[in-house]
Amino acid sequence: MKIVLITGSHPRHAFIARSLAETGCLSAVIVEQREAFVPSAPDKIDDNLKQLFVHHFNERDRIEREVFGNVVWPSVDIVKITKDELNDYNTHRLLGSISPELLITYGCHMLTEKTLSVVSGEKWNCHGGLSPWYRGAITHFWPSYMLEPQMTGMTVHELTQQLDAGDIVHQCVADLAMGDSLHQLSAKAVQKLGDELPLLVNVLQEKQGKLKKKAHTSSGMLWLGSKWRPEHLKVIYEQYQDKVVDAYLNGELENKEPDLYRQF
Repeated sequence: MKIVLITGSHPRHAFIARSLAETGCLSAVIVEQREAFVPSAPDKIDDNLKQLFVHHFNERDRIEREVFGNVVWPSVDIVKITKDELNDYNTHRLLGSISPELLITYGCHMLTEKTLSVVSGEKWNCHGGLSPWYRGAITHFWPSYMLEPQMTGMTVHELTQQLDAGDIVHQCVADLAMGDSLHQLSAKAVQKLGDELPLLVNVLQEKQGKLKKKAHTSSGMLWLGSKWRPEHLKVIYEQYQDKVVDAYLNGELENKEPDLYRQF
């Protein structure tokens, strides 16, 4: 089996690439250069919010590097592109030349129908959130904000032209432990997927590419990045001191376990 991964340029993206390389099937990684991982605080917020903003994104960067290390790509063909090059002729030519049985995306922008049509094999997206409850953007932040950290997880689903709406292939969640911060929980969810992706590829091979998948029975909730505001950080850091997981494990929050779809 030949696999191509199209992904972002952050440490967690390189980690997933290394996990896929463990299968021995990874032929190439197309890396889309993503935005700066530590953005500047907006000018039009008060000093208290700026401190929360800076702390939040510095913590994300610290945890990301602590858990996933530096950006190190596996020893396969690595092709670096910009967002504007994601769906262009060169990408189509590369995919056509490899003709992968499995195309996986994670952390890149959406592929066009023309790009998807180049690949005749399985086409999956790794979404940092549990669909359909947490579709869209920033979906490792919203579960803790909504006081249900147990819903912090990953969904592998079929690639379609609708955002995070393809049939579900496999899901997993982070294992909660006392002391987990929001960003530690997010990183643990990605780690769990990294552990399970090679197993998922093995199942795909054993079943000769014919996995049973689960169609979405509801549209769920689409979380837009444009709806996120620095004020949301007050719930995490001022009200709960970044201990939402502790509150859940101590029984202070409603216990509602996610209904996951899994291949094993």
